[in-house]
Amino acid sequence: MIQEKQIIECVPNFSEGRNKEVIKQITDEVERVKGVKLLDVDPGEATNRTVVTFVGEPQQVVEAAFRCVKKAAQLIDMRQHHGAHPRMGATDVCPLIPVAGITLEECARLARQLAERIAAELKVPCYCYEAAAATLERKNLAVCRKGEYEGLPERMTAQAEAPDYGARAWDEQLARTGCTAVGARDFLIATNFNLNTTSTRRANAIAFDVREKGRPQREGGSPVGKPMKDADGNPIMIPGTLKSTKAIGWFIDEYGIAQVSMNITDINVTPLHVAFDEVCRCAQNRGIRVTGTEIVGLIPKRTLLEAGIYFLKKQNRSTGIPEEDILKIAIKSMGLDDLKPFNPREKVIEYLLEDEQKTVKLIDLTVKGFADETSRESPAPGGGTISAYMGALGAALGTMVANLSSHKAGWDARWEEFSTWAGRGQAIQAELMVLVDEDTEAFNRIMAAFGLPKSTDEEKAARTAAIQEATLFATEVPLHTMQAAFKVFELCRAMAEEGNPNSVSDAGVGVLAARAAVLGAGLNVKINAAGLKDRTTADRLVGQANTLIAQANTAEAEIMKIVEAKL
Repeated sequence: MIQEKQIIECVPNFSEGRNKEVIKQITDEVERVKGVKLLDVDPGEATNRTVVTFVGEPQQVVEAAFRCVKKAAQLIDMRQHHGAHPRMGATDVCPLIPVAGITLEECARLARQLAERIAAELKVPCYCYEAAAATLERKNLAVCRKGEYEGLPERMTAQAEAPDYGARAWDEQLARTGCTAVGARDFLIATNFNLNTTSTRRANAIAFDVREKGRPQREGGSPVGKPMKDADGNPIMIPGTLKSTKAIGWFIDEYGIAQVSMNITDINVTPLHVAFDEVCRCAQNRGIRVTGTEIVGLIPKRTLLEAGIYFLKKQNRSTGIPEEDILKIAIKSMGLDDLKPFNPREKVIEYLLEDEQKTVKLIDLTVKGFADETSRESPAPGGGTISAYMGALGAALGTMVANLSSHKAGWDARWEEFSTWAGRGQAIQAELMVLVDEDTEAFNRIMAAFGLPKSTDEEKAARTAAIQEATLFATEVPLHTMQAAFKVFELCRAMAEEGNPNSVSDAGVGVLAARAAVLGAGLNVKINAAGLKDRTTADRLVGQANTLIAQANTAEAEIMKIVEAKL
């Protein structure tokens, strides 16, 4: 299976919000790291603080974070800093946030490594907070920042108060840089739910219904009754229905409507679609409709995919459809285009990164363009690439039959069964589509290795090793294609036996495409294995290919008998 790309976000806060030149020098450090995309720079005059947001793969983001912390330590003198926001260092906080393919726990480990490096190389002491905290108490940022910058001299060497990394006596360098809190936290989504009312009071009432904190309990249950308190004098609260949310109601002049404005602090606890449905329910109880949703800032792709799948399941519809179609369901279901057009390419973090790093891929070509490119005198794309594409088409046909069966009149009770098959088909198709370009990349690696210099014995040895490494890769890729394409047989067999009988011929064509993919990729395994000097490895790979070829021939013959019997 193709592993999901790991993406994290970093949102450091710097204690400078007025000097644009200083801010630019800091953000320039982020943009110098290849593979990292700077998403937002938000300076505040009154707070004298700038919030920077950037994303990318973990190691690149961590490197960018280190570089901008280093630059801030060089440019910002905390002895001269004054602002309205709590702070304790030139880089006040630096959280890492999981976006895709990575867990919060993994981000916490990266945060601790980053904090240790900042303390060791930059001599800036670091506290670790939230998920990266070493103690339960220090999960709270306020505890780490207690006393702010002015309280640091006393805390540096106090056993219970000292930083997690880099503790030392107060000196001139420390006075200049202060300390930094490095942490890991879940992704926060800021969203507004649009209401068909202009009443801020009613919007607030809905917000109090749902937010985790809830509302104060009042005497007599009246909204104007006196707030009730417990024995310690604290307000008694009636909790809301949504964990990990904060919300208020307000009126927006620009739109002429009231909204429930919400921060979802943990999308694993309360996903966006769950919040949307609950706000709708509470609004309806008060005679109000939610007309749509406004996303503030950016969101991970999984937020929309989870929402689209959720609403498809509510309709008893197959979820094994293309990603683009799932996103459309999410957008329409939650009214994300209620106030203005919603373009996932501008709001989804993964898409922004894709567009930033866009390279021309074979799978991005038109059908005609792909055929034309194959027909040219260049040896790539060649048979391995075409084999992967035939396998993807076989998976697509099996998936089509599953989706047609899921939607077939009279088969409503079986929608989930076929939806599951369609989901498997989409995964196989996605795996093979990646291999379309990977096979061509494998050939290009061999050509690059042959182009290495060979003037000296050292260069010759390095060239030979590179050729062998590239040849091994070029043998393993088509074997991967064979393994992925072989999965199509199970899908198409199930669709031939159980799927919509009107589409049994499509399942049959899917089988033929899968067999061609397995046998075609097998030829590429064999021709590339011939160039391997390690004959033990070569024989092992060819043996695996021959086994798959035999199994594919058997599977194709068995399934085609089923297909022919139903025609």
